Amino acid sequence: MVSTVDELTVNYSENGKVLVKELDKVILSKGAWSTVLFKYQDWDEKKGDFGPVRFSVRRYQKRGGEYVTKSKFNISSVDQAEKIIGALQSWLKDTK
Repeated sequence: MVSTVDELTVNYSENGKVLVKELDKVILSKGAWSTVLFKYQDWDEKKGDFGPVRFSVRRYQKRGGEYVTKSKFNISSVDQAEKIIGALQSWLKDTK
């Protein structure tokens, strides 16, 4: 558990082996409820290397001084990310 939003990560290791490698993150909102966008890669055991770049939007709630994951949405491919970006850009044009 972490006590600041800046410490939040998707890095994950098991038995000394990195299984999820965080490449970057953007803090979208801070506070009692925080939202973070992560760029990461999963370890692919078959290939013996990290797989394609993936993205995850995660919401955290600060309880008892520590952040707890409350929800997450994984964007499974660059193609899916581009579709989300396109939809958001289109919608934003409509709001101006």
